[in-house]
Amino acid sequence: MSTPSPSIEGFYAYNETLKAVYYGPGSVKTALPKLLEKLGVKKAFIVTGKTLKNKTSVVQSVEDVLKQHNTYTTTFADIGEHAPIAGIKSGLSALKESGADVLVSVGGGSPIDGAKAMIYHLQKETNGPFLKHIAVPTVLSAAEFSVSFIAGLTNEKGEKTGVSTPELAPAGIILDAELTLATPEKLWLSTGIRALDHAVESLYRAGAPRPIKVLCLASIASLFKYLPESKADPKNVEVRQRLQIAAWMSLWPLQLDTYSPLGLSHVLGYRLGAKYGVPHGITSCLTLASVVALQAEVASAEDKEVLADALWHIKVPSTGSVDGDVLKLSEEIASLVTKLGLRTDLAAFNIPRSDVPKIAELTVGSTSNALYPKVVQLLDGLYGSSKL
Repeated sequence: MSTPSPSIEGFYAYNETLKAVYYGPGSVKTALPKLLEKLGVKKAFIVTGKTLKNKTSVVQSVEDVLKQHNTYTTTFADIGEHAPIAGIKSGLSALKESGADVLVSVGGGSPIDGAKAMIYHLQKETNGPFLKHIAVPTVLSAAEFSVSFIAGLTNEKGEKTGVSTPELAPAGIILDAELTLATPEKLWLSTGIRALDHAVESLYRAGAPRPIKVLCLASIASLFKYLPESKADPKNVEVRQRLQIAAWMSLWPLQLDTYSPLGLSHVLGYRLGAKYGVPHGITSCLTLASVVALQAEVASAEDKEVLADALWHIKVPSTGSVDGDVLKLSEEIASLVTKLGLRTDLAAFNIPRSDVPKIAELTVGSTSNALYPKVVQLLDGLYGSSKL
């Protein structure tokens, strides 16, 4: 393997909670021991999913690093998609039995959120300190950075819910592209669209400062460039590492005075995901382009301007008007989703058309909201284009 470019490997320290982000191909071998020492922890408990544990060598490679440093205790591999509460309860029991003082989540958003939720519930039971958490993601959804003190999970009714406290932010994150090689193509690419969703919606997120928006514009440029390259050459580790960095830029850790959701595409994703079994990445493939098109009609002039800026970053000529540029960005997003083989629709997931009014109401909060009829129309437009 050729020596990677210096720009795709390195180290970054964020704040008192997130001690370090290590990134680069093969970095788990050196970064994990550094984090264990930095955090002063002795017994590690791995949280992951069944497929990653049973059908790949990814979890084994993390276990081997922990065993070499005499810190491995247990691997819990029963966290399902959307982090169902039943799996979290089982994991909590296993965690208590292990006596671990640090959790290492390996995989996508569900293991990462599952680990956060276990830490939260253990602290509530014991009234002790919050355990440390090291996240090792293998997809591009950036759950390790996503409002990093919030853990999303699914309750017994199939509803998306969550727990939150600042202490739930991971203490360390390792972005190792070599560990992503076993990630299925559709999952890898669709979570890349999820990262694009983060970056685009952060351009009009309430309270997001200009430096964050500049990072998001750079993220958008990288995702448009490297996602097609990764599809064409899936074993190219350098391209995969650049995508992990782009996902990081799409959702840079940000503390706001009050919680602010990213935007309509994300809220719709939460409504469609757990209840109807739509993967997070695919919800963004469904909703993002249409939501961006809606911004040409409803967004503020300032938000439209920064959305229009994205065209320059993806090397697409301006249409000559701000509204036209926003609509053009929507078209480019839809084209990227199609190019990646991810085009789909609500019918493909057996979502009844009769559910549209209720989904729209839950999304905007009330049928009297001015956005309600627009969201109904948007959802109606998401039927009839399935390719998956």
